[in-house]
Amino acid sequence: MNPEWRNRYELAVETAHKAGQLALRYFDGSFTVEWKPDCSPVTIADRAAEQLLRQTLLDAFPTDGFLGEEFGDTPGTSGFRWIIDPIDGTRSFVRGIPLWATLVGLEYKDEQIAGIVDAPALGHAYRALRGDGAYRNDSRIHVSEVHDLSQALVFYSSLSWFIKAGHQETFLEMVRRTERTRGLGDFYGFVLVAQGSGELMIEHGVHAWDVAALKPLIEEAGGRFSDWQGGASIHRPDVIVSNGKLHDAALAILQEYPK
Repeated sequence: MNPEWRNRYELAVETAHKAGQLALRYFDGSFTVEWKPDCSPVTIADRAAEQLLRQTLLDAFPTDGFLGEEFGDTPGTSGFRWIIDPIDGTRSFVRGIPLWATLVGLEYKDEQIAGIVDAPALGHAYRALRGDGAYRNDSRIHVSEVHDLSQALVFYSSLSWFIKAGHQETFLEMVRRTERTRGLGDFYGFVLVAQGSGELMIEHGVHAWDVAALKPLIEEAGGRFSDWQGGASIHRPDVIVSNGKLHDAALAILQEYPK
């Protein structure tokens, strides 16, 4: 294993845990909610967790780039870039719902090579390094073996995102062709696919920091990540992940019912 990858990965696992624990202290207490121009919430916990991550990771690797949801993009020269969401699921966080996590993604020359998902309110940490497998805590995880779309369990965040994007009929067609849907969104639907608890997670309205940590986790668990056109970019608003066996069938539905 490339030692530059391994050293960053091990520090990221440790630092994501610290940032998650920092956010958890606010979650168990009280805080003020502010609203950003895009009408998404932000709290002191988001900012404090990102500052901890930024300072720790860049102190150790000062030539790396860094992109965080709250404090923006800092270019680097090493070829490595950290892509961070300090609290993925802030809307859940501010309502006292434990489905939120600290996401730390690492890419090298535009390839996502590692991802850490620390969900302290659930007591779980998910992690993956390219070529090393995917784990929940210390247990190896793998996607499901379901190969028939009619037996698939589909996750999503909110129907409102599909409506805003003009894709409500697409979503309803996916509902008709699969067995069940569950609105378990943000990071949680992705990790459920990675651990084999469902077959598809479909989203619209994401940013790079929402998915950079999740792409290597899904792929190391044996699944597949793409946008709705089948490309591998983390910089599009539309994303679908699957157990791999149902990906093409699900993509066909997304493309059959365009906006």
